[in-house]
Amino acid sequence: MPIRLRHIMSRSGQARVVLLTVLCSVVVVGAQKPVRLAMTGGDHLLYIGTYAGTVQIFDEATEQKVGDITLKTGIPRSLTLSQNRSKFYVLDSTLEKIEVVDIATRTSLSTFTLSEGNKKTRIRGLQVDPLERFLILLTRSATKLVDRWEIGDISLQLYDLAQKKITRTIPWPRGEEREGVNIRFSPDGKLLYFFGDDVLILETQNFTEVDTWALSRPLESGMGRINFGSVDDFNEDPGFFTGLFNTQDPVQNRRIMGIGRVNLVAKTVDFTPIGPAEGVSFAMAPDRKRGYGLMQQIGRYEFWAFDVEQRKLIGRTEFAGRPRMSLRVSSNGKLLYVFQAGATIDVYEAGTYKLLRTIEMTADQTTGLFVLPKRSEVKSEK
Repeated sequence: MPIRLRHIMSRSGQARVVLLTVLCSVVVVGAQKPVRLAMTGGDHLLYIGTYAGTVQIFDEATEQKVGDITLKTGIPRSLTLSQNRSKFYVLDSTLEKIEVVDIATRTSLSTFTLSEGNKKTRIRGLQVDPLERFLILLTRSATKLVDRWEIGDISLQLYDLAQKKITRTIPWPRGEEREGVNIRFSPDGKLLYFFGDDVLILETQNFTEVDTWALSRPLESGMGRINFGSVDDFNEDPGFFTGLFNTQDPVQNRRIMGIGRVNLVAKTVDFTPIGPAEGVSFAMAPDRKRGYGLMQQIGRYEFWAFDVEQRKLIGRTEFAGRPRMSLRVSSNGKLLYVFQAGATIDVYEAGTYKLLRTIEMTADQTTGLFVLPKRSEVKSEK
């Protein structure tokens, strides 16, 4: 009997030791500080829309999720940033609703739709006036009748943000209706540029043509006209955009790619050929000295690096990519964010193209990625 009691007490003592060991381990683990990243992208915030009907927000310094902007209009199709970078204009996945979001407070300011009753109006594109007086919307309506849908003409409409309604339909320049438009505002909002074979320039009071930029003419003798490819104005001054443009060699019939910078106000293109056209995307670093691109072919993916100041290709490096990739440069230029088509953001070192880690999201992405300063958020939360 005494032996049996000692045996029971021994097991009980062992259990206590195990329990104390586990508790101590929990305390030690709980007391550990978050792992410090050896290299970070900066001190900004990352914003990206998701199928959860939210814009997820991540801290660059920790790469941890720090919040959401819950959208009243549901799943976002695109985010359009205002010129002063204080608001997102969100187009929803049905292309029928627009929501205005204040970035600093992470709140919805207003929503609207052009659909009403049996008439569905889909918004196929939008541009925000730099002064945020109005939006220019590319729309097409479909009216449900008893036996069919009646499809309306595609049109450009002006939505007044103060009056919260469509106030006019903008006539097509030179009467040329277009299924899609590439339009941009001047920095002061006084001019609207329609890109096509040439650039038609309209004033924004009555939307009449005031000038034409003959972009179809070759920049130099022996060259073809410039065609805009992948461009990036996220880190540019208002009124400028930089990218990889293409031109056709009229003699050898070769497509040539080069780095170009467009000045809308001066109506100039600074273009330098760098080699054969390869269909490469483009994203510029915040310092505007470096640019990066992605070449995506079946079974072959490459990072491209460009010296934007010297207008030349630095190098190209093959890597194990993934289908449907987009690229954004971190706020300090040290990291590259590869995103799109999934619930992850791959983080690469810009200097070596080494995959450092992966940011895990809680929902698949639906929009582009935006890298914005924290300062407005900090002020609003105090």
